[in-house]
Amino acid sequence: MHADLLSDAVDGLDEALTAVDGFDEALVAGLLRPQPGQATGLTGLADAVAGTPLAARVAEAADKTAAGASGEDHFVALAAARTALLGSVHDALTDRVEEAIGRPRVEEANTEAGGNEQAANLYAAARSWLCDLARAGWQGIDHELVDGAAPVVSAMLPDPALRRLATLLDGFAAELAASCPGATLERVPVRRWADLWSRALLLTLPGAARASAVAEATGRLLPLGVDVQEHATAVQAQVHAVFEPADGGTPRLVRASVSAPKPDTVVGAGLWQLLRPRMSLLEAVSEGRAMDLDAMPVTAEGDLIWDDARARMGEAAEVFATARVALPTAAAFAVSPLDRHPARIAVPVLLEGYGVEEDDDRVFFQVAGYRLAVDTDRVPAAGPLSPEAVAASGACVGLLRWDAGEFLLQPLAVERTVRKKTVAVHAGAWAGGTTDKAGVRAEKAATDAVGVLRERAGRLLRK
Repeated sequence: MHADLLSDAVDGLDEALTAVDGFDEALVAGLLRPQPGQATGLTGLADAVAGTPLAARVAEAADKTAAGASGEDHFVALAAARTALLGSVHDALTDRVEEAIGRPRVEEANTEAGGNEQAANLYAAARSWLCDLARAGWQGIDHELVDGAAPVVSAMLPDPALRRLATLLDGFAAELAASCPGATLERVPVRRWADLWSRALLLTLPGAARASAVAEATGRLLPLGVDVQEHATAVQAQVHAVFEPADGGTPRLVRASVSAPKPDTVVGAGLWQLLRPRMSLLEAVSEGRAMDLDAMPVTAEGDLIWDDARARMGEAAEVFATARVALPTAAAFAVSPLDRHPARIAVPVLLEGYGVEEDDDRVFFQVAGYRLAVDTDRVPAAGPLSPEAVAASGACVGLLRWDAGEFLLQPLAVERTVRKKTVAVHAGAWAGGTTDKAGVRAEKAATDAVGVLRERAGRLLRK
């Protein structure tokens, strides 16, 4: 890995992010009656896409919005420009990562045509609510405005084709409701709310949420590690893996995800009790084994639509052996246009022979002269991997990410020396069950908590 390339400046990156930031700041106070400072942010966004197919529409939208005369089409054009700029940042950073690790180039994704014409009125209702948010701004939100999303979400949820947008709107509205009234906010999550707003707005366009093309994957799946993403009321485990096609085709980087609702009292290793019954792959991860897939559905972006009936346990497949032998030749799938965002970058890499530095509670790996920050905050409490193990490691399989202007490494597994023996420690080691004393204690505590909750729920239902 030529890590020193990660430190080189990317042409146009700062300018693109500055334009996005200017527009995002304009949303804070609202676009009903923009002030001169907000108009500058709108103009900057238009200037950033000058010379592109969006140029004329975005320039008109910026002028109309700055004059306080914007309509829904103008907000859609501004959201499209913002998304395109962040997409260009994603692509530039991804190109830099590919250059640094020397992995094969991705292929372009194909999507299926088709939309949901019967949902036009629901799309229009969602778009109207999102435009009202933009006019009010984050400082102008109140419960009456935020509650306007509820009937739209309720009408969308029964339709599987609309559930993606409905879930996004529901979560966005919940965040806004928890922050009402906006006028009293001490800190506004400017980038996050602008991300959610622009993504939701574009998903209201006909065909924007169309399903990705789906193929079938038959061959061997070699897990690399598990990324656990936890929320107070939900948890998701995303397994990153190398897929080797049975026909001898190019190995591919794929993901398989499983999620579940959860009570906020279930944390740590207890999370696996909620996820384990839904995906046999977690047992393979825990036991260090491959899985043989038979016609497993896979999207054009490399996401396996997991079906336990199409998978069976395979032979032993140690993660670091996979990373050393199979990972270097595995090609990534392309990312769909609406998913091209810097926060989306999560590239599996293997690092070895690095030096370790600790500075102000942060860990850094010295790799080929480059000081790579290690994001130990992303190490889940649901496994034996710890910041201390990372700091004592000599090899690491992780996800290369980009955040706040720098590349970061999220560890998935490390090798360290214990009593002169090399020992691997995995974030997902407890995914399928464990005999580890700490893991057993954590699982027992979670079992007790779940049992109490079920007993209370049963009482309520009987009443």
